[in-house]
Amino acid sequence: MTVLGTRALNRATLARQLLLDRVDLPALDAVAHLGGLQAQEPQEPFTGLWSRLRAFDPAVLSDLLTGRDVVRTHLMRRTVHLVTADDALTWRARHDAMLRQRVLGTYRSELAGVDLDELAAAGRAVMADGVPRSMTQLAREVAGRWPAPGARPLGEMLVAALVPMVQTPPRGLWRTKGGVRNVPLADWLGRAADPPAPDGTDPVGQALARRYLAAYGPAASADLRAWSGLAGLPAAIAAIREELVTFRDERGRELLDLPDAPRPDPDTPAPVRFLPAFDNAILGYQDRTRIIDDAHRGLSVAGERVVLVDGRVAATWSVEEDTVTVTPLTRLGRSDRSAVTEEGRELAAFLSDDASRRVRIAPSPR
Repeated sequence: MTVLGTRALNRATLARQLLLDRVDLPALDAVAHLGGLQAQEPQEPFTGLWSRLRAFDPAVLSDLLTGRDVVRTHLMRRTVHLVTADDALTWRARHDAMLRQRVLGTYRSELAGVDLDELAAAGRAVMADGVPRSMTQLAREVAGRWPAPGARPLGEMLVAALVPMVQTPPRGLWRTKGGVRNVPLADWLGRAADPPAPDGTDPVGQALARRYLAAYGPAASADLRAWSGLAGLPAAIAAIREELVTFRDERGRELLDLPDAPRPDPDTPAPVRFLPAFDNAILGYQDRTRIIDDAHRGLSVAGERVVLVDGRVAATWSVEEDTVTVTPLTRLGRSDRSAVTEEGRELAAFLSDDASRRVRIAPSPR
């Protein structure tokens, strides 16, 4: 079985994640291809798409949100994702059990004795008036029946798990601040999420596996689980295994992939890219060494924005007043610093419409 080294996996990931070359792709199609963008920080998806799409117009993504073509909702890993409306409707039921278990993992003792089906019915009854509510507002309206758990456990269980919700604009619009207000997914999109397959098969799980490999492969089943948060996909993978090709990584793990998906030459040049916080190009794997050193793995879950140099995480970045500040994690050579500065200026202009914003690169660590 062919062994794919770290650099080969890196270039494959960059190609699938649209980070090897910016592409001419509509924003809606990019969101669909990527399987959504992690979006608990509401402005970060704009940077994520800017780094991937040629001539990206952030107003287009805002229009997709207000037009209800994309939605912000709890989905993979119980985190807020920006996904297409079609994917939200198709995928949500497949994530229901995982979402419940993840909230219970945090609040099991607080929610002990609460009938979750009754809680869901109460939440739906409150939301039936069509008024968007914050999680706290919703929780307070049902807390009279369940006073013991407190508002936060009730609210998180309702909003993140029991009642499929979307976060309504202005939350998530370009350069717009807005608190989280939730409405039921079915009300926002005009139809309920698709029910599970009645015959016990898992067509949604199989489609998820294919979609994941298209955007993240070659990858191990553990990587798919890490991205989705779903434990019950071995049967789905088994059902499509004959469609797939297999490799090994340098650790000996079996990697699965679509036969015609791009796997560029490991020596393919990779441009500098600025990634937003929580970008799935990093978080979409259990083994992230293809793109980030283990020593820096914590950055990806701490909300740090990172810079890719030669395809790997080499620095973090932040914006302070009129300056984009880059903090190297390793030594950057002169040509790398020049490339980081050039891309940083483009990013600064995108974020502010002000081409005069500066890029500052801090000294490299010794």
